[in-house]
Amino acid sequence: MIDTIYRCEICGEESQNPVRWIVIHCNSSQLTVYKWTKEAADTYGARHYCGEAHAQVYISRWLEAACS
Repeated sequence: MIDTIYRCEICGEESQNPVRWIVIHCNSSQLTVYKWTKEAADTYGARHYCGEAHAQVYISRWLEAACS
């Protein structure tokens, strides 16, 4: 059985066993940040980030788009 491969939305790094990764769930009016759990990561529409820095890049982009 092949495990799920997760890919960072910013740099494209892939991992079957993400450690210290971050999951973000969002829509046009709400953004929620989670420490990595398989349940959060496997939720429909979840975004995956290989670390805090790349999650912050997405959060900044999301806030700028929301404020424009």
